[in-house]
Amino acid sequence: MMENVFGVDVAKNWIDVAGPGGHERVGNRDLEAFARRVAAQGGRVAFEASGGYETPLRAALARAGVRAIRINPRRAQAFATSLGRLAKTDRVDAGVLRQMATRLDLPDCPPEREEVIRLKALQLRRRQLVEDAKREKTRLTQTSHAAMRASAQRVLRLLRREILQIEAAIAKLIAASADLRGKAELLRTAPGVGPVSATALLADMPELGGLTPRQAAALAGLAPISRDSGLRCGKRRIGGGRKALRDVLYMAGLSAARHDPNLRAFAQRLKAKGKAPKQAIIAVTRKLLTILNAMIRENRPYQHTS
Repeated sequence: MMENVFGVDVAKNWIDVAGPGGHERVGNRDLEAFARRVAAQGGRVAFEASGGYETPLRAALARAGVRAIRINPRRAQAFATSLGRLAKTDRVDAGVLRQMATRLDLPDCPPEREEVIRLKALQLRRRQLVEDAKREKTRLTQTSHAAMRASAQRVLRLLRREILQIEAAIAKLIAASADLRGKAELLRTAPGVGPVSATALLADMPELGGLTPRQAAALAGLAPISRDSGLRCGKRRIGGGRKALRDVLYMAGLSAARHDPNLRAFAQRLKAKGKAPKQAIIAVTRKLLTILNAMIRENRPYQHTS
């Protein structure tokens, strides 16, 4: 029902809300009170995934027992464009999100446990530090000036120490949670899956084990997207989804294609049929993700076959 739906546009320091009483702005300090008010009305809240800005809102909604709908930004953009409300580069507002949640059959996103929220934060920080280290290494190779090189080397040493500390915090968090520890142990029995890729799966795809193969591939951005128009049959490409996770999974797929006999044979068959090497690795990665999803669902380790 429209009267029970709240559309929320998430910003850094506040949220803009379109609800039964019209539009309002709520500061981040008042998210808990907002969530309790929505819960008292039996409402549900629709918001876009916003690069992590939505995390405090989602946590407040979970604590209040409010049903939440997280909408993919591309899908929200397409819906708004179909209404004639905006051009492709304009921002989707709270009112559009409210309409979308009312008109379409959108599933609720399950509340995240506190340890998963903390794991996501640590994983994001590690990713940021790794990217900073890559940039600093590039700067180091681009200068011969002694003072600049010494500065870059100091920064790199600091970044490496910080990365090690974050990795230790991640390992401690996983070890302290029976659920995360059990899943990590299962995932690491699979070829190509080490500590980094197992952590990425736990943090970036907590839905793993409850997805269909198609859903898992789409969330990771590994589902082929057609580029057909009229009589023209375009190439299929992957895209969208959770890019950071896709990058980690691709490296896992690359390793699995080299070291696992079955996945190596699968890649060789695809290349024999004319697939490019990168296409074959993407297919292996997609297959590996399907296997990992089944492993978590069935609570079983990877089954190596001779």
